[in-house]
Parts: sequence; structure tokens; C-alpha cells
Amino acid sequence: MKEENSPKAPDFSLQNTQGDIVSLSDFKGRQKVVLLFFPLAFSGVCTQEVCAIRDNMKLYNALDAKVIGISVDSFFTLRAFKKAENLNFTLLSDFNKKVSKEYNVLYEDYYGMKDVAKRASFIIDREGIVRHQEILEDSDDLPDFKAIQRILSRH
Repeated sequence: MKEENSPKAPDFSLQNTQGDIVSLSDFKGRQKVVLLFFPLAFSGVCTQEVCAIRDNMKLYNALDAKVIGISVDSFFTLRAFKKAENLNFTLLSDFNKKVSKEYNVLYEDYYGMKDVAKRASFIIDREGIVRHQEILEDSDDLPDFKAIQRILSRH
């Protein structure tokens, strides 16, 4: 995404794994945000992705970035996923698919399931501007973590 065309990130409010509401605007002016949309908790590649984030959390913390994972799973499922994988970052449930639609990251059909989030990453700066986005069509692909880290270090 070219920076001169960088749009404002759509604000949202979703439930975390405890059922509490978290809004993107909670971080405005305070912290950069890495939004990671992923298809489904407990699936192989999604587990690989979130564990890679978990294992590199010190790096994201050093870059003053709040990492937030979003899927269309219920917050109950995400709570079990977070516990099972010992995840050290926020997971949010977009069960009603509103945020995934706003960010244009929904598969129409994902192995027979309708409206499942694509694997996608967005970097949002402290002012709420999208500085990077990567929307992957193939759910077997992982985000470019090196690019995410490079862009975070510049903003």
C-alpha cells in the first residue's frame, strides 16, 4: 500500500476472549496496531501463524505495536484457542463478520463455509492510518512477517 494513498482504518468494537469489548480507537494516539485476520482457530496454518506471533512478541513489544488477531470464530472458541496455544496477545471475535466485511477480507466460500475471514495483515499507525496491508487469497500462505516488522520500525 502506498503511503500517500493510505486510508483511515475503519474503527470497530469486538469481543475479546473474556467477552469484553475492545475498540481499535482504544489505541489511537497511544500505540501502533497490527491486525491479523485469520480463517479459523485450531486449523493448522492458523495455529502456525499465531504461534509465530507468540514466539516473537518481544519484537512487537519493542516496536510499540499492539498485536490483535481477529477471526469469525466465537469468543468462546477463541478463548479455548488462546489457552491451548498459550497466546500472549489479544484475540477478537468477529462472529457477525462486520469488521471482516469492512476490511474486505472475507471469502465468499471457504471449503463450503460462507464468509470466513481471509488471512490478512494490516499495520495501523498511532493516528489510525493504514500503513500496510496484505490480503492473502491462499489460506496456506503466511503473512510477510519481515515486511510487517520493517514497516513497524519505520512508523
